[in-house]
Amino acid sequence: MPGVAFNPTRDIPDLAGKVILITGGAYSSPSRCTAGVGAGTIIELARHNPAHLLFTGRNAASAEATISAVHAAAPGVRISFVQCELAHQGSVKAAAEKPPLSDLSRLDVLICCAGIMAKPAALSADGYEIHFATNHLGHALLTRKLLPLLERTADSIPGADVRIVMVTSTAWRGAPPGGIQFDRLRTTQEMALGRWLRYGQSKLANMLYARELAKRYGQKILSFSLTPGVVTTGLVTDLSLLDKALVYVPNIGRMKTPEEGTHNLLWAIAARREDIKPGAFYEPVGDLSKMKTKASEDPELGNRLWEWTEAEIAKWL
Repeated sequence: MPGVAFNPTRDIPDLAGKVILITGGAYSSPSRCTAGVGAGTIIELARHNPAHLLFTGRNAASAEATISAVHAAAPGVRISFVQCELAHQGSVKAAAEKPPLSDLSRLDVLICCAGIMAKPAALSADGYEIHFATNHLGHALLTRKLLPLLERTADSIPGADVRIVMVTSTAWRGAPPGGIQFDRLRTTQEMALGRWLRYGQSKLANMLYARELAKRYGQKILSFSLTPGVVTTGLVTDLSLLDKALVYVPNIGRMKTPEEGTHNLLWAIAARREDIKPGAFYEPVGDLSKMKTKASEDPELGNRLWEWTEAEIAKWL
């Protein structure tokens, strides 16, 4: 699918006044200056005059690489690092409740981009399957903690265009039977090709959660999901030879460079609000996806995910 013709230099408007938070914006390999999709998106946004850019990460060394790259691209831009371990609910809560996030008077865009893929079976510190803890639960808690600020921004700032963007993957089509195995989310969910099924389950949750946010907060906040495409960042290049083959072979001729991988995220910020369907899933670039599975079309699954998530994160809100 061709999508829209997108050029960041030409198509991203002046972002004056905008405050934007992206999870996972730290360099994936500071020593090799390897920017992932999140870091590359931040660097490009810096060139368009935002009031404040913020990004999350787990360690200061990776953060410094991103900050240095932003200052090289746009020396005057304000940028802040938010230390946060998305797989740990306590870390997410702490990040949301202390500076720099607690000091914000507005937040225009939240892009939930950080994630892990095809990792060995494991549980998070809180006892959840590690992909689900990192890719879904951490983002869900951060989103819920920031929703009051996002709503205040929509209510109090004339012309505000507040957005939540969930970065998912077409891998949600490969979720296990039933889509989300709620009764096994506190286990390692070991099974044949389990690392990919667990990843697909978490990515389905990202897509469904964006849809549920749109249903509940759509009058004030534009929420939707997207995939950057299959991008040659460390998420893919650090895989085993077998897993690399599983990724590369079906995507011959469709792999994207890290720079190209930023385009759908940048489009999500730059596109006119009226051109985006709330709750929808977009492929690169700006292409309204027609992908469907039995799970993605289950009218009850999204609501069940919302209710399960609310119950699990309640003590951290």
